[in-house]
Amino acid sequence: MVRCWWLAGLLVVYAAAESSLRWEPRCRQQLRHLQDGARIAARLPPRLEGQWVSTGCEVRPGPEFLTRSYLFYANRLFKAFQFYYWDPSCREPSYSLVIKGKLRLRQASWITRGATEADYHLHKVGIVFHSQKAMREVASRINQSSGEGCRGFLPPGRAWAPGALYELLSAKTERDCTAALGFAMHELSLVRVERHHQPLPGLQQSGSSLVEELYLGDIHTDWLERLHYRPTGYQRPLQSAVHHVHPCPACRAIYRADEHHPPILPARAELPVQLSGSWVSTRCEVRPAVLFLTRYFIFHGSNHTWQGYYYHYSDPLCKQPTFTIYASGRYTQGVPSSKVRGGMELAFKVTQARVTPMDQVTVMMLNSSEPGSCGLASSWSTGVEQDITPTNGCLALGIRLPHTEYELFRTEHDPKERSLLYIGERPTDGSSPDRPDKRPTSYQAPLVQCAGASEEFPNYYSLKYVGKEGANGSQELKPFLVALLLLVALQLLRWD
Repeated sequence: MVRCWWLAGLLVVYAAAESSLRWEPRCRQQLRHLQDGARIAARLPPRLEGQWVSTGCEVRPGPEFLTRSYLFYANRLFKAFQFYYWDPSCREPSYSLVIKGKLRLRQASWITRGATEADYHLHKVGIVFHSQKAMREVASRINQSSGEGCRGFLPPGRAWAPGALYELLSAKTERDCTAALGFAMHELSLVRVERHHQPLPGLQQSGSSLVEELYLGDIHTDWLERLHYRPTGYQRPLQSAVHHVHPCPACRAIYRADEHHPPILPARAELPVQLSGSWVSTRCEVRPAVLFLTRYFIFHGSNHTWQGYYYHYSDPLCKQPTFTIYASGRYTQGVPSSKVRGGMELAFKVTQARVTPMDQVTVMMLNSSEPGSCGLASSWSTGVEQDITPTNGCLALGIRLPHTEYELFRTEHDPKERSLLYIGERPTDGSSPDRPDKRPTSYQAPLVQCAGASEEFPNYYSLKYVGKEGANGSQELKPFLVALLLLVALQLLRWD
C-alpha cells in the first residue's frame, strides 16, 4: 500500500510538471509560432498568374485609402485596378485607376532576401471619376502641376460624366499625366509569393485550406520620393482570389469590381483605441533597408506605461535571430487625428532600453563600436543582455535615449473578431518620427491582441522558455527531472 501511495504521488508531480512544460501564455505561443516559420513556403521564382485582391481597406502614406485587384496573365501582361476612397472604411469611392502593362521577372534580389526583382512597362493608365468633387480635385492637380502635354487635361467647369474613362498615360502617344497623383507602379519591381495552410473554420471541421499571398514593394512614406523610390520592403500583401483566408468579406466584393463598379466594403464600427493589454505580430515583418522582425508590446492603461520587444532576424521567415531590443517608457492620452480619419495621435517617450545580440556578427559590430556609445565597451557576447540606458542608447543600432516619437494608432476587429492594433508606419529613410510634422500617415502590419489588461505579464519574454521563469513567476521543471520521475515510477510498478 505504501508503494502505491508513493507511485500516486510521483504521478501527480509528473502531471503538474507536464502541464507546466506544455502550457505557455498565448503571446509567447504566437511568438514561437512565428519563429518556427509558421509553415510558410516561398516559391522562387514566384508564380503570379491569376487574380490577386486586397483583403480590406488599405492606407498608404498621404493618407490614401484604397483597395487593389491585380490580374497577371501567362504571357506576362497584367491588368491592375486601384480603387481610391474618401474614407478609411473604403465605402465612399473617389476615383478608380485601370493600369495595363507588361511584367518581366528577373533574378533573386541581392538586397531583400527572399524577394525577386522585376522590370515592368506601362502601356496605358485610365481614370474613372465617381463624383463631381473627385473630378474637380484631380483635374485641378493635373492642370497645375503637370507638363505642357497635360495642361488642360480637363477644362475647368467640365461636367462629370458617370462611367467616362479618361486617359492619364499612353505609351503609344508618350503622354504621362500621372505624376500629379503621386502615381507609380514601382511596387512591381519587388515581388514575393508565400503559401501556407489555414485551419478550416468551425469546430466540426478538420483539415486546412491553402492561402497564397503576393507581397509587392513598399510605398515611400515621403510623397516627394515615391515617384523615384525603388522598394526594399513590402506593403500589405494581396491574396489569391482563389486561395485566400476565410472568412474574407472584402475579397468577393473586390474580386467582382472593375473601374466602373468600385467595391463598397462591408460597414464596420469604428472602435475606440483601447491599448491596455498585450499585442504581438501576426507574421514575420519586413521593413525597408532589409529588416526582418517580430514585435511584442504590453500597454499598461492604468499608468500609461509601455514595454516593447523587437526581435530582429536575418531571414524573411524570422528563423535566424540577430538581436533583440527591449524598450520601455510612457505614452500620452490619445487624441483623434485631424489628418488621418479613424486614427488616434499619441506621443511615446522611450526612457530605457536593453539589447541582446543573438549572433556573432552582431556581437562583433557592437564590440567594435566607440567606447561609451553602446553599453560597456568590448563586453558584448551572444545571448547576454546589456542595459544601454547608461550610454544614452546605442549609436551602432541607431537608438538614442531618451527620445519622444509622435505616433498614429488605430484598432479594429478582423473577420474572426480578433482585436487588431495598427501602429504608424516607420519613415522609409530609417529616421524616427521625432517631430509632430513627421508623424506617420499610414500603418505597419497589424498586431493581434494576445492578452487583455487583466492578463498582462510584466516579466521579460524570452523565446527560450523551458527551464526559465514561468508566467506566474515560478521556476518550471526541467525535462530531465520529469524523465527521472517517470523512471522511478516505472521501477516501482515493476517492484510491485
